[in-house]
Amino acid sequence: MQRDYWLKQTPDNPLFTDLDWARPENRAYAGKLLIVGGSAHGFAAPAEAYAEAQRAGIGTARAVLPDAIQKLVGILIDQAQFVPSTPSGSFAHKALAELLSESLWADGILMAGDLGRNSETAILLEKFLQKTTAAITLTKDAVDYCVSAPHSVLERQNTCLVLSLSQLQRLGTAAQFDRPIAFSMDLLRLVDWLHDFTLQHAPHIIVKHLDTIFVAVNGQVSTTKLIGPETKWRIWRLRAAAHASVWWLQNPSKPLEAMTAAVRTLQ
Repeated sequence: MQRDYWLKQTPDNPLFTDLDWARPENRAYAGKLLIVGGSAHGFAAPAEAYAEAQRAGIGTARAVLPDAIQKLVGILIDQAQFVPSTPSGSFAHKALAELLSESLWADGILMAGDLGRNSETAILLEKFLQKTTAAITLTKDAVDYCVSAPHSVLERQNTCLVLSLSQLQRLGTAAQFDRPIAFSMDLLRLVDWLHDFTLQHAPHIIVKHLDTIFVAVNGQVSTTKLIGPETKWRIWRLRAAAHASVWWLQNPSKPLEAMTAAVRTLQ
């Protein structure tokens, strides 16, 4: 079977190197990324995403955090906005208007995670996804909220999910996709699964399985074999989400190419 939708990237065969030369040299033209995340139970994810976005070459990054952690964050993130939080320290529904306002400033949005488990935050996230048309990347527990309410992302354009294989498995089940994800899947079967899934559903997918990162966009799939020990990729989702967000907003008409190139820079 010929799989012309499958693009293979290796250290000796990097794909889309032309994007390297097209990147803005001046940070003033390198885009604006809004990073959303954190709760009273943790704020490492937005802080790490902010640092990774800088490494990826973003022009300007700004973080939006719940005000419950304003005193804890200190100077970890120098461009931070604080919005209303719930009594438990997660994002409150009252933060919606401010999030929408901040989204108008940004070229791309990264929902970095550490949102905590809160029903009010779940409602906020669902409404935010409905009301903004901005390009959004979601990872970590931000994806868990979407798996619980899959309609919020399955038909939403300009959406990328950077998720674990178990999260992808739950998303496929929630979407009532005709084939289940199995952890025993080999490379070829997962490529075919992602090809079919992203032809039927709108979100772009970035997922890691074994020693390979897969990027799937509108039925096309790229694979990048990882280099180095498994411990190097312990926080791969956050790193991949930050770099993919930056490359994507700098190449908005080429999501597959941008995200595949971003994965290469993680090596």
